[in-house]
Amino acid sequence: MGFRIHLRKGLLYLEQEHWMQEGHLRRVLTLWDLIVYGIVLIMPIAAVPLYGLVEVQSGGHAVPALLIGMVAMTLTAYSYGKMASKYPAAGSAYTFVSQGLNPHAGFIAGWAMLVDYLLVPIACVIYAALAIERVAPGLPHWAWCLLLVTAITGVNLIGVRSTASANLALMISALVVIVPFMGLAIHWLLVHQGWPGVLSTAPLYNPATFHWKSLAGATALAALTYGGFDGVSTLSEEVENPRRNIMLATIIVCVFTGLFSSMQVYLAQRVQGDVTHLFNVETAFMDVARMVGGKYLFSALGAILIASCLGSGLTAQAGVSRLLYGMGRAGALPRTFFGHLSARFSVPTWNLLLTAVLAFLGSLWLSYERVAELINFGAFLAFMGVNAAAIKTFYLQAAKDQRRVLADLLLPLGGLLFCFGIWCNLSTGAKVMGFTWLSAGIVYDIVRTRILRRAPVPFDQENG
Repeated sequence: MGFRIHLRKGLLYLEQEHWMQEGHLRRVLTLWDLIVYGIVLIMPIAAVPLYGLVEVQSGGHAVPALLIGMVAMTLTAYSYGKMASKYPAAGSAYTFVSQGLNPHAGFIAGWAMLVDYLLVPIACVIYAALAIERVAPGLPHWAWCLLLVTAITGVNLIGVRSTASANLALMISALVVIVPFMGLAIHWLLVHQGWPGVLSTAPLYNPATFHWKSLAGATALAALTYGGFDGVSTLSEEVENPRRNIMLATIIVCVFTGLFSSMQVYLAQRVQGDVTHLFNVETAFMDVARMVGGKYLFSALGAILIASCLGSGLTAQAGVSRLLYGMGRAGALPRTFFGHLSARFSVPTWNLLLTAVLAFLGSLWLSYERVAELINFGAFLAFMGVNAAAIKTFYLQAAKDQRRVLADLLLPLGGLLFCFGIWCNLSTGAKVMGFTWLSAGIVYDIVRTRILRRAPVPFDQENG
């Protein structure tokens, strides 16, 4: 049975052939379906793991960091929507950049996103281990990482696939925890500080700790909250009125994520007070949950975070192993290794084992913060490419009487500049590692295409 792979922020969706009708996907999805799909991809608690890191780095200004990221993502969502209207059968940054700019530029966008797919399992293992250590301490960090990698890989080796319904259940469970948290946080503030505690401008601007450079660096990290918003555009073939609904749904998902996440972070900061010096930075939100809801809310939030990481890690490893398999089968990577498929379970065994080794070593060598920055390095490079492709496609290549300065130039240009600013403010370490990976991709493309005289290797997720 055939299937298509949708991999966004570690979520793998396998669409079986019963969606097909005479070789084409049926247009059955409404605007509301797209919005729910986008929220499921991102998850309503996406900002929770980043809360402490962003708060410390920004000097207590995580809320404006999230809102600035929302502006960048909303403008980029607009460009995604425009490109999806032009290429409704596509849906990925690789395809949009390849079609809108140049196939080799598309390869670089695909190469940049490939490192994201490899890093997502590492991020999931690291954070799951950190959360487990808070809920059930006892084993050292490396032991939890080893157990998590072994469990995730073991499930994938026998071919068990996660589904969209499981991710929807996780989203509902997250809402069941985070909504009561917000209510309890407001109650706690009213009891201890009154309305001045609930309504304060300090999380938006505190002159004692505000620095533009710190805020810019924190924004580059906080932007990971929106990872996965572009997954909406992968459903272009199945949605009613894609020219309107893809763009509208993507923008709504970004705005909802930004505002809902900002509310969570705002309340957490007001409860916790001074957040510039946190002991458990990565899991600081769990400490706030214990303050307002006791051990039960602390444990519930920890359980949801662990389950989300396990689910995302499981599907991320499955997705990237199949992406590598598709490239190996197409000859883009050594076929003997990457194109190998288990005869018993029909899974790319060697790719799964390779990603398992990378996930374990990465979880020991890298911090959660560094992995998040590296994911953003690749993602924002691709986002800039999509914005640039929208400008070229709808403004530079359009007839003069059809050019719209605001819609076709200024809005995509704003997304390009915002994304470039965020990308530039990533840490030096992330840039060094990111440019090393990028350089390897450029060399690979030059050699593979005999100095750009042939078509580059395709990053088609349907190869999986």
